Amino acid sequence: MKKRTAIGAVVLSVLAGIGIVGCQQSEISESLVTIDVKADYPEKELTLQDFMEVEYIPLETNDEFITQGSVKAIGRDYLVVTNRINDGNIYMFDRKTGKGVRKINRMGQGAEEYAFINGIVLDEDNGEMFVNSASMKKIFVYDLQGNFKRSFNHAEGAEYLEVYDYDKDNLICYDMSLYYKDGEKRENKFYHALISKQDGSVTRGIPIPFDIVKAPFVQKGDMVAVSAVRSITPYRENWLLVETSSDTVYLYTSAKGKLTPFLVKKSTTEPEVMLSMGVVTDRYYFMQAIEKVFNFEKGRGFPSSDLMYDKQEAAVFKPVVFNADNDKRVELVMHPEGGEIASFQSLSADQLVEGYQNNELKGRLKEIAGRLNEESNPVIMLVKHKK
Repeated sequence: MKKRTAIGAVVLSVLAGIGIVGCQQSEISESLVTIDVKADYPEKELTLQDFMEVEYIPLETNDEFITQGSVKAIGRDYLVVTNRINDGNIYMFDRKTGKGVRKINRMGQGAEEYAFINGIVLDEDNGEMFVNSASMKKIFVYDLQGNFKRSFNHAEGAEYLEVYDYDKDNLICYDMSLYYKDGEKRENKFYHALISKQDGSVTRGIPIPFDIVKAPFVQKGDMVAVSAVRSITPYRENWLLVETSSDTVYLYTSAKGKLTPFLVKKSTTEPEVMLSMGVVTDRYYFMQAIEKVFNFEKGRGFPSSDLMYDKQEAAVFKPVVFNADNDKRVELVMHPEGGEIASFQSLSADQLVEGYQNNELKGRLKEIAGRLNEESNPVIMLVKHKK
């Protein structure tokens, strides 16, 4: 099972046999699901357990393992989390029991140390983890005990903010330096790519067709606000690739190295609306429409709305998904995962304790909450595809 977490991309070779660069957007749209991101869709309520499986992992709490529970990677054996503050701590918990295994901190200014953790890729098969420090434009590689093994720089001119585990030899990533060229003609043949786990060199480029750069940010004078539009979304063993400069979302098939159109966003005029992909199941496509608007005086912007395409009904809805164990809404856009795990959510201990005291919890979650106090570490909820 591949496990992922965010880090980047670069430029070198062109993916052969893609056969789509010359396609016109209208030709692609005719045979694909088209999402009108400015339409007003009806709500549809779903119960999570009706179409997904749920697993809860209570993170052990002791003097050494006290964490805010920001999940960075989920493997077969380990669950890797950090704090939301930049303290450099990396906590490794047992994937099945939630018991604390070890705490690692290699933050610093030395040659073997990171300045900031933007993402962690866990590679249990090779016994390694990759820590991206974007401010240093560098990826640090450690073994699972925290010992330094090697590091490599982001490619010249590239900035990696999204990186995921692709296979035993490669990472898949995106070069967001493209965003600095908003309104300009593209310069590179591709911005999604596979890079070597050994030295960061590009092993395969994945070109997505577009001409003019449309970046997910709003600028006013010297002020810039950037929206979070995911450019790589794990989809079981494959990948959904989004380029904000294109209206088409592409499916990249790992086994064949093949890129094909997956769905199309109906083109928008000012203000532009961007599309970010979330969890995709056999029946439902969860996604988010993000309006390219920001109010610098109020410090707020990029209004968004969750959308869901229902394949069975061939219709789009505003999804309202509830967890049957606590009757709370579940978010299925922000944290998509690959393999058997579709997504995750961090449940705070204080809210679970309150729910337990008010007799609002059921099943395994009620059992876990009964052993917590308000100062306990979070409980990690894994949302998994049904077998």
